[in-house]
Amino acid sequence: MTAEVLKRLFTVEQFHRMIEAGIIEEGDRVELIRGEIVEMASIGTRHAGGVNRLTRLFYDKFGKEVLVAPQNPVEVDEYSEPQPDIAVLRPREDFYASAHPTPEDVFLLIEVSDLTIRYDRTIKIPLYSEDNIAEAWIVDVNAERVEVYREPSATGYQSQRTFTRGQTIELLAFPEVSIAIDEILG
Repeated sequence: MTAEVLKRLFTVEQFHRMIEAGIIEEGDRVELIRGEIVEMASIGTRHAGGVNRLTRLFYDKFGKEVLVAPQNPVEVDEYSEPQPDIAVLRPREDFYASAHPTPEDVFLLIEVSDLTIRYDRTIKIPLYSEDNIAEAWIVDVNAERVEVYREPSATGYQSQRTFTRGQTIELLAFPEVSIAIDEILG
């Protein structure tokens, strides 16, 4: 006789209660993905530099039209609260102090990938698509390219394009503003 291994999945609400109770400490590098508490990879210098560059770039390009949230939680559904490297959000007067952003608040989510490229492609990007995030990017610092995912569906993004140095891209929400891939990669 074989026994089936059952997992106990947590909701975002339960995850927050664990933080409030001190079971998970504020500084712990974890995120909730599909009900599981996942330890996040440590941040190397290339990754940190990429996040810093993107934060400045989006502030410079879009000013007060967006709120740029580096490495902050986004509550994408009842069982997932990832911490994308960059969330480009609709501005809100309270700067999301009263609640984390949800998919309706998101213009774009970006993952900066150094050591996490497989995880970002197979776990995070499909999650964003399932939860109807209109646009997501992976900035692959090793391959020096930007993967752009659009047209979310329950089975994955229906559109994927890869951009390299010398090319430009526009956000779906702001087609009038071009961003050079060289600006993104540095």
